[in-house]
Amino acid sequence: MEGFFGESVDRIGGEPISARMARKAPMRHLDPSLLMVTLMLGAYGVIMVHSTTTNSQGVDPQIFFSRQVAFLVAGIVALLVVSFFDYRYIGSLAPVIYGITVAALVLVLTPLGTLRSGATRWISVGPFEAQPSELGKVAVIICLAALLAQRKGEVRSRDVALSVGLVAVPSYLIYEQPDLGTMMVFVALLGAALLCAGTKIRHFVTLGVLGLVGIIIVLQAGLLQDYQIQRLTSFLDPNPDVQSVGYNLTQSKIAIGSGGMQGKGLGGKNTQTSLDFVPEQHTDFIFTAVGEQLGFLGSATLLGMFAFLMWRGLRIAAMSRDLFGTLLAAGIVALWGFQIFVNVGMTMGIMPITGIPLPFISYGGSSLITNYIAVGLLLNIHMRRYL
Repeated sequence: MEGFFGESVDRIGGEPISARMARKAPMRHLDPSLLMVTLMLGAYGVIMVHSTTTNSQGVDPQIFFSRQVAFLVAGIVALLVVSFFDYRYIGSLAPVIYGITVAALVLVLTPLGTLRSGATRWISVGPFEAQPSELGKVAVIICLAALLAQRKGEVRSRDVALSVGLVAVPSYLIYEQPDLGTMMVFVALLGAALLCAGTKIRHFVTLGVLGLVGIIIVLQAGLLQDYQIQRLTSFLDPNPDVQSVGYNLTQSKIAIGSGGMQGKGLGGKNTQTSLDFVPEQHTDFIFTAVGEQLGFLGSATLLGMFAFLMWRGLRIAAMSRDLFGTLLAAGIVALWGFQIFVNVGMTMGIMPITGIPLPFISYGGSSLITNYIAVGLLLNIHMRRYL
């Protein structure tokens, strides 16, 4: 009965009512739960950034707090702008987006780039700084989705080669910065895009063999510095040298383990966090502060929000009306999933230590704005799923 009358009413005027309403007011199909959890994660990040810098020596916590709040506001504005335009038009701009991304990564390697901690990853223009490699993550997702969506599930060897080439150019520029962590993210995005697009197993086997050969060549040719190799392999050593390569990991484990069930409280004194034993505690190692100050309950709550976020992303990918939207949403979920797993894993010694930030939580404008752009794209796909 419901299906009979629903179909009759839904087809008045020759077009589904849901489609007409979605076209006139796509905001009616907003995913409020996705928006809410991302705002909660942003607020969680602001609190943790302030907490990790409150008692640090020689650091004004108000500066980091104010900047992170400003980044959060800018990210929300970016989310609104991205969700306003039909995502299918964004796909048609993929070549332009790719060109701008590559140009920005080239500029990083020019005198406009800012050297910090032995790496050149930022572009400075007056008081403003930007990290193009962060924004490049979403750009690569868009470009891969636009390319592979045209194949409609029939991915050929030529398409795989084009996808690899598309990712190889920005990956090489990022390697030159150097930023191995972000380069790993790009490789993961390539694998996720090819998998969701319907790439055949033989193509993955070929890519795996070529990748293994490439790794051997890189190691034999000495293209990686000793400190880079040590950072990537130190987590495999059960007894690392705590005075050198094992210091970060050892302090991180102590911090997380000392938090117990409920943690030691936000901004607490005489902790690994407040005494600056944990390096980069407001950026790459911020999860150690979560574990120490909020304990198992706070860490589990954060991971639960991440799980909910990715579930909504996967749901949107499944509900998308076209393959481009599906690949776009799946790529965003892959981006978050890989970064969360590697970032949290490296603080506990199950993944190599890399410069990958924790989405929505780590301090940094480029990372936070990029993640909110990704949320805007997901909302965009969800709102237009009936068109």
